[in-house]
Amino acid sequence: MERLFSEAAERGSRYLTEAARRRVAPRPEDVAKLEDLGGPLPQNPSDPTAVIAMLDDLGSRATMASTSGRYFGFVTGGALPVTLAANWLAGAWDQNAGLHATSPLGAKIEEIAAQWLCEIFGLPDTCGVGFTTGATMANFTCLAAARHALLKRAGWNVEDDGLFGAPPLTVVVGAEVHVSLLKALSMLGLGRARVITVPADEQGRMKPAHLPALNERTIVCMQAGNVNTGAFDPAAEICARAQQAGAWVHVDGAFGLWAAAAPHRSYLLKGICEADSWGTDCHKWLNVPYDCGVAFVRDAQSLRDAMIISAAYLHTGNKREPAHYSPEASRRARGVEVWAAIRSLGRSGLAELIERNCQLAKRFAQGLRQSGFNVLNDVVLNQVLVSFGSPETTRRVIADVQSEGTCWCGGTEWHGHTAMRISVSCWATTEEDVEASLAAIVRIARRVSISQSPG
Repeated sequence: MERLFSEAAERGSRYLTEAARRRVAPRPEDVAKLEDLGGPLPQNPSDPTAVIAMLDDLGSRATMASTSGRYFGFVTGGALPVTLAANWLAGAWDQNAGLHATSPLGAKIEEIAAQWLCEIFGLPDTCGVGFTTGATMANFTCLAAARHALLKRAGWNVEDDGLFGAPPLTVVVGAEVHVSLLKALSMLGLGRARVITVPADEQGRMKPAHLPALNERTIVCMQAGNVNTGAFDPAAEICARAQQAGAWVHVDGAFGLWAAAAPHRSYLLKGICEADSWGTDCHKWLNVPYDCGVAFVRDAQSLRDAMIISAAYLHTGNKREPAHYSPEASRRARGVEVWAAIRSLGRSGLAELIERNCQLAKRFAQGLRQSGFNVLNDVVLNQVLVSFGSPETTRRVIADVQSEGTCWCGGTEWHGHTAMRISVSCWATTEEDVEASLAAIVRIARRVSISQSPG
């Protein structure tokens, strides 16, 4: 066993060292070799060390090097070394963090991490906090608490009686609501299409003047960090309107909520703390390994009532039981990596990470503009949208950048434009990474433009 673990650690360390130097996207021939992992079902045992060697030899080359400082897709953070090490240790512990009885460590470290996160985001320390797989389930968890609270106020127990015959709830979203929130609404029986959509401005921010009439059975869903532009809905105005009407405000802050950690960016979150619930990811800007999201609910009892699990064999005491605050009962101890990241970085280190990524995003925008390309958004956070001309030209540039391998950026459609989306979210990204990526993008874009010029 010791030899097996040493071999795995050595191979993992080598992968991380090489990932910083290799092309970001895997080569097609390496992806094709993944077929060799298959074949007939093994009939007899294999040497575990040989299994790990096969997994590394065939699998590592076919990965997307998303831990690299030159990966700019999908607002994906890397994994801070300390969080990966904590993840390996937590894997050795193999704790079921659902209950205090199954893991006193998992329950306690989650409680500590939750308190620290509330302080970072400026949220009440009395919030109910649940650790989830990611922002989709964080949004789901928060909206389940909202559904419970608003229907309880109307005299309906949705957990016992379901939605059949329940008083109707109204859900209000912005025109650029993220698909993860719509998925959460659909899973809760609130409907992804049965919403009132509020128009957005040129940066994707909800226009408060266009909010419909709100009441005590309304859930308003706003964004902290538009997935394309990084823009923030005007929370102060929205929350003020909602509070007057008794409506619930939920904030989808998958990556944008982390701006609260950086003093020069925290102005973007003005009024956010007046909401009723907030969802975020830790595997984005906190840079912990996948998967980790967090749900925060101001009224902790509403969260607990929506998520509580009970059975004769589940002996729970007066301590905080993690399973009462998130959908999963049995789950891994996600709080371990969060604790390790915050303990390692501290407030100043986290602020520096966030601010550095934002400055590097500005450098991308500056370099692209200077090269004659159209940056479509106000770069207020870590998101950059750029068009290279026609939709066909832009799509070709994106495809060629992805296949060339220096960096990886995704594509999007935004306000009638086809654009490349650059998300700077990784702790490992350096100025050198940005300059090398800029040079590759500009070189490829100019080559594509010339090849598509008439004559």
